[in-house]
Amino acid sequence: MIIGPLAFDADSEKERIASFVRRIVRGAAAKGVVLGLSGGVDSAVAGAIAVEALGKKRVTGLLMPSASTPKADVEDARKLARGWGIRSHEIPIGGIVAALEGASDFEGTKLAKANLQARARMTVLYYYSNSKNLLVLGTGDRSEVESGFFTKWGDGGVDLLPIAHLYKTQVRALGKSMGLPKRVVEKPASPQLWTGHKAEDELPAPYEKLDLVLYCLFDEDLSKSRVAKKAEVPVAVVEEALRMNKRSEHKRRMPPSLSPAQNFRLISTKD
Repeated sequence: MIIGPLAFDADSEKERIASFVRRIVRGAAAKGVVLGLSGGVDSAVAGAIAVEALGKKRVTGLLMPSASTPKADVEDARKLARGWGIRSHEIPIGGIVAALEGASDFEGTKLAKANLQARARMTVLYYYSNSKNLLVLGTGDRSEVESGFFTKWGDGGVDLLPIAHLYKTQVRALGKSMGLPKRVVEKPASPQLWTGHKAEDELPAPYEKLDLVLYCLFDEDLSKSRVAKKAEVPVAVVEEALRMNKRSEHKRRMPPSLSPAQNFRLISTKD
């Protein structure tokens, strides 16, 4: 249970998210959703709510391991899919990544190679979704969105984001209230883009602190000093959270253009 400003009613929130998923899928005239199952808490919560919202026959999970994916994570994803009774497929992305790297006449950096994995997964998800008239269900949470801790046009390339308004600690609390496996709920967050990759190694503070920092900054609009005091962290942590948010602003917006429209939109003609 979360105590403090991030506290929320898990049951009503779960139903609110389920209603959102149903509305978006219905509005798109899609047959259902497909999501990447990593064995982590975000995809577990998003997947479980999707099953409740749409029914197991309208949800598909894709397991897309790479060479750096722990076998335990793959097994956790398998167990979740079996437990929900949904259709699932295992599609290793190693061959896709190797083909793209082999076709290039340059050597990519470590970060570029890591992001290539995320973008390969996005490509697989959309190949499947286009073939089956499904929407790609995103699994990003607000901690990742505000910090920019996702790959542009990788795990950020989706059709809907049902839990992007919840911070990581809130997602864990929701998963716990839903009865998801403790092992999955408490598992350290990691995109597993390289062996031993852990999210908190790249973040300014553990999620328990970072989430409160982000909340104070973007929900309460407090000054840096007040955020530091309320979250009980050094001001330097707050400043780094702000820098990460500013550097990743481009990930949260449509590409710059000369169009007068803030967002691209379909143009229709009337008879």
